[in-house]
Order: sequence, then C-alpha cells, then structure tokens
Amino acid sequence: MKRFLTMVFLLLAVPLAAQERDIQAVIEGQREAFQDRDVGQAFSYASPMIKGMFGTSQNFGMMVRQGYPMVWDNAETLFLDLRDEGGLLWQRVQVRDSSGGFHMLDYQMIETENGWQINGVRILPAPDLGV
Repeated sequence: MKRFLTMVFLLLAVPLAAQERDIQAVIEGQREAFQDRDVGQAFSYASPMIKGMFGTSQNFGMMVRQGYPMVWDNAETLFLDLRDEGGLLWQRVQVRDSSGGFHMLDYQMIETENGWQINGVRILPAPDLGV
C-alpha cells in the first residue's frame, strides 16, 4: 500500500512541477521583455482579458511603468509558492527593483490555447517586521 501511495504521489507531482516550471517561464519571459523595453513582447504574455482591457502594447506598457514600477525596472525575481485559490492559480513572486527595494507580487495565471498567460498582478503589502 505504501508503495502504491508513493507511486500515485510521484505521478501527480510530475505534472505539477512541469506546470509550475511553465508558469515561471512565462513570468520570467515578461520580466526579461520589460528589461529589454520590448513592450510588444511583454504584452504577448498577457491574457486575452488583459489585452482587451488595454488594447495596445503601448497602453499596457504605460500602465506597467506607472502602476508597477518594480516590474518595469526589475533587477531580480524569486519565485515562491504557486497556489490554487478557489480554482485560480496564483504565483507569488518576490521582486527586487532597480533601487534595491523588495516587493511581493501575486501573478494570476490562466491556461489558454496559447499556453499559460498572465491574467493580472496584485501588489501585496509588505510584511510587518518586528525588532
């Protein structure tokens, strides 16, 4: 029985690991596109809903520059947990901006016919650090 449960766990873990890797590759691809100032490429990682909201890559780029400066001028990302919240997948990411400040973001990811795409990003409040 123990061997059977181990086998089931391994069979379930492989697709989850591949899914997580694919999701992280999408976020990293968009991050690199922003670093290169290739707004068209960065826009290609957005979901149909996001594309519909902003219409053009220029509008999208302006929104990111103004609303998510830590994404626009990012220096480093650290992928944390991938979670399912009510059927929605959220990838938590720690971003270090170009000034050295750290920010926590949640990327909502959806799977489309074109693969995984970013369906929204929320900035999380900084954790309280006690002394």
